[in-house]
Amino acid sequence: MSTDLNASLRAAARTLTDATDVTLLAHVNPDADALGSALALGLVLHRMGKEVRVSFGAPDDVPETLRDLDVEGLLVPASAVPAAPEVLVALDTGSVKRLGPLADRVESAGAVVVLDHHVSNPGYGTVNVVDDTAEATALVVLRLLDELGVELDEPVARCVYAGLVTDTRSFRHASSETHLVAARLLDAGVDAEAVARPLMDSHPFGYLGMLAKVLSRACLEPAGAGGLGFVHAVVTLEDAEGLRPEEVESVVDLVRTTAEAEVAAVLKELRPAYWSVSLRAVSKVDVREVAQLLGGGGHRLAAGFTARGEADDVLVKLREALETVAGS
Repeated sequence: MSTDLNASLRAAARTLTDATDVTLLAHVNPDADALGSALALGLVLHRMGKEVRVSFGAPDDVPETLRDLDVEGLLVPASAVPAAPEVLVALDTGSVKRLGPLADRVESAGAVVVLDHHVSNPGYGTVNVVDDTAEATALVVLRLLDELGVELDEPVARCVYAGLVTDTRSFRHASSETHLVAARLLDAGVDAEAVARPLMDSHPFGYLGMLAKVLSRACLEPAGAGGLGFVHAVVTLEDAEGLRPEEVESVVDLVRTTAEAEVAAVLKELRPAYWSVSLRAVSKVDVREVAQLLGGGGHRLAAGFTARGEADDVLVKLREALETVAGS
């Protein structure tokens, strides 16, 4: 770990130790890394006697698969977030825009601590702990917990593990050091199967019908992405009716298995003609650059953006961005 990162961790620890009221925010449509990281740190701060709340800008409901991580009832709706927080912690949020309706709290907060692992993060906090070599923000949070000198018990370790197992794709993208961290979390009492199954391997029966419709319309473009292959699928509001956001988010993990395609994309309709697009790459194309061309961001092999219009029009712009990046 760099000297600068160590100094940032110490500054973050001092800010949180001195605070009496802390608001922790995950990005919109929070995943296990964002919300698990926020709840792990929030639980520790709550035990330290601070007033703590954890929230996110959208949607209104907490993802069902993550609710069990909130053992102390720290999650509150966006409407309950103070207009001017004493200390605001933004987790796994690569830009202010990703806070959605709560983005204005960055300007109004007394202090802002940013904990993240996105290389594109500009450092919008008063204290920025951004480690783009970390496979998950949960690892950044764990280092901060160690800096705070707190006990790593099962409820806290479970939140960290949830973020780690999902962002590393079940440790397929994990260093040897990260595997050692996983062992530490298991030693703290985490039941790996109990945490991972609801997050990654459990879906309602209706999910199968949705997949059948969506995958039957999937399209492979062998010449796409600079000749490396591009596969894409579209999930409409009708396709997703009655299903949780978690089911829709998981579609890209199946589409990305297409052997003939370097890049996979799934367009998910959030409301009429408004799409959230997930991008994945195998190894050769930096889809973060693709997403940035279209107003989004993310990581080299996993990124995304939002877009308005008809699905075909979104795909036209996506193909153009892919050719720009893959051909450079």
